[in-house]
Amino acid sequence: MFFPFSWVLGTFEWTPFNSNPVDCFFQGLVGACGVSVLCNMMRVYYFIQSCSDSETETESKQRSSLLGSPLRGNWRTAVQFWSLTVLLSLVGSRVSSLIVLEFSLRAVSSWVSTGLNADDRGLELLLFQSQFSLGCGLTCTLVFLHQGAPHSSLSLFLAAALSWALASYCSSMWIHVAKLYPLHSTEHYCGKCISLLTSGHTMLASLQRAVILAFAFATVASTATVYDHFLSQKDALKFWTPLTLCYTMLVVYVQDDQQRHTGTEALLHTVVLRLGALLVLMVTAGEWSDVLHILITFLGETVCLLPSQDLLQAVLKEHNTTLSKHEQISSHRTREHTPKTSSNDS
Repeated sequence: MFFPFSWVLGTFEWTPFNSNPVDCFFQGLVGACGVSVLCNMMRVYYFIQSCSDSETETESKQRSSLLGSPLRGNWRTAVQFWSLTVLLSLVGSRVSSLIVLEFSLRAVSSWVSTGLNADDRGLELLLFQSQFSLGCGLTCTLVFLHQGAPHSSLSLFLAAALSWALASYCSSMWIHVAKLYPLHSTEHYCGKCISLLTSGHTMLASLQRAVILAFAFATVASTATVYDHFLSQKDALKFWTPLTLCYTMLVVYVQDDQQRHTGTEALLHTVVLRLGALLVLMVTAGEWSDVLHILITFLGETVCLLPSQDLLQAVLKEHNTTLSKHEQISSHRTREHTPKTSSNDS
């Protein structure tokens, strides 16, 4: 009589879920909420910047249209959110840890090559590309924190509820800003828009610090997970050291190549190179489930990057505007310095 029920429970032994599927769903939901918060806050920031940099209302509408309408893309956002939730639920902690460590390596490489300049295009593009890696970082951190916990399902449910509330607030803020910020920022009768008008320019820096903090915790959890699953075996270092060195050189090459090329095709090319290298690594030293999870990450990166083309265009637009301003300031300083030099010579 209980044969069908036991058969359904037995299927989880070969499905991509590494543990209780309910826990995996809650972990994926927290990761998807983190990605949603990141994207919505970046959209709010670039929308505010486009409005503040525009001199006329027509120009403001033209530049703000790059980010699209949140109401028209409501169903697309919902499909993207739940697809990302499912994909993050399916990716195991082993592959999620490798994704986090790989992104941390790319972040360090980008930081070394560009420095601490927050207006640099490389760091802003890196923040844009961190969407799926951030989701993996949140999931593997939750897995690490709830290992052996007696009430892990309840804790994950509470974490998912708080994450859902935060993501809903950020989504409602983006909808409010996209609809009413141009009006409220001039009339000064909306407290939320006034706060964004006075302190909105610091939003990107705060967002970068929050992402760095999240990846700091995720790196610790990922290092412990990788050591337990890959490096704790005998003679594992002899096998993993050359593979890690080769993969590090590949990441540095991809980072340098990405700084020379921009756009969607360049980003997708980078994703294929990175995840292709991880796929070869898992075929060589991993299990069949790891290979399956790497294939799932291809879909996850696609789900994050392709629907966010408006955000990518806003990042590139803001970078071009910043460059033009710097060029105008430098040329103006050069013109001021030239007459003084000529008068001193005379």
